Amino acid sequence: MSSLSGDVGGLRLENPLILAAGILGTTGASMRRVALAGAGAVVTKSVGLEPRNGHPGPTVVRLGVGLINAMGLPNPSYRAFQDEIDIAREGGVPVVASIFGSCPEEFAEIASALDVDGFELNLSCPHAGGYGMEIGCDPANVEEITRAVRRAVNVPVWVKLTPNVTDIRVLGIAAQRGGANAVVAINTLKAMAIDVESGYPILGNVIGGLSGPAIKPVALRCVYELSGVLEIPVIGVGGVSCWQDAVEMIMAGAAGVQIGTALMGGLEVIRDITSGIIRFLDRKGWSLEEIRGIARRRGSTPSS
Repeated sequence: MSSLSGDVGGLRLENPLILAAGILGTTGASMRRVALAGAGAVVTKSVGLEPRNGHPGPTVVRLGVGLINAMGLPNPSYRAFQDEIDIAREGGVPVVASIFGSCPEEFAEIASALDVDGFELNLSCPHAGGYGMEIGCDPANVEEITRAVRRAVNVPVWVKLTPNVTDIRVLGIAAQRGGANAVVAINTLKAMAIDVESGYPILGNVIGGLSGPAIKPVALRCVYELSGVLEIPVIGVGGVSCWQDAVEMIMAGAAGVQIGTALMGGLEVIRDITSGIIRFLDRKGWSLEEIRGIARRRGSTPSS
């Protein structure tokens, strides 16, 4: 039977499937459940310097092609989150803390205070003023914040990038220059929905971020582009809901694959995807390493 174990962004994982930030990452108990359901690692909900209530509701719109959410980074502050990380660790897999801030100093303060297996820097949330993509669209910010966290901790640092830019490769190169162990691509795409009966925007924040199957082609393109220019690993996320989606991500160049919106259908999707990848590799006689980036080796170079 094919092995799925390996190094993903500085962490040794039994399989490349990782709980994405923002889904079931609020409590240690929910993260432990995801770990016990077969994930190779889990990423927490993003935590920041101070407690935040987030945006007013509605905060989520369910569509036929995915979700639009505008949570607004609600969190209890990093000062009240170590207990949840410790509970999550009972699941027996690495726990990565997603953190956000408004400047390098805030990121570094939060990172240096948490005992965790790795950090994912949220430089890509599309609906929180002064945070996320508002600062993460600037390559200089990406590099400076990554470097500040890199200097503050001795565990792997991943940088989650926004697709809401002209060229995501510029941000990936900036993260690499700053010392990142991996980049994570992608966060949600800016989106909105309107109630046609009333004419009101549905989300309390009006604008949110689209996730789910609709964004998988965009995520694939970003993983493909990033893996073509970076020396550090790329972790793919966006619309993965079956083993074929995960294999596509790996064939585009992903070292790991995060699962988010698909978990709304139940945690069994993790083992379904894992077993599907193994059956596929066994049937083809390929290893995980052999299919990683195979689309680049077999395709032609795009014109732009």
